[in-house]
Amino acid sequence: MTNRNDRQETRVNEKRRRRAGRFGIDHVNHRLVLGSFSIGMPRSRIGRMAIGTALVFCGLLGFLPVLGFWMLPLGLLVLSHDLSIARRLRRRLAVWWHRRGKPAG
Repeated sequence: MTNRNDRQETRVNEKRRRRAGRFGIDHVNHRLVLGSFSIGMPRSRIGRMAIGTALVFCGLLGFLPVLGFWMLPLGLLVLSHDLSIARRLRRRLAVWWHRRGKPAG
């Protein structure tokens, strides 16, 4: 027999596993999801565009201390919520990444 706590623990572990593989913007909670980590996003389009643009600009200055090149893909991910060009590029990258992991045939 399984204990009630075991079932709850199993459900929690399943939710964590599902969240761990996700990357993108959760439209229900308005949060940027990076695996099991999530960041709140502004609900206004102007706020998201400003944050995405700032991240991309600072990512281009990644050779400076404190700033880093990690800001560039994060900024493009934020911008992909509102810009169709960035959304298409993000989707193509996701499809390529998924196909890359599967063997040919």
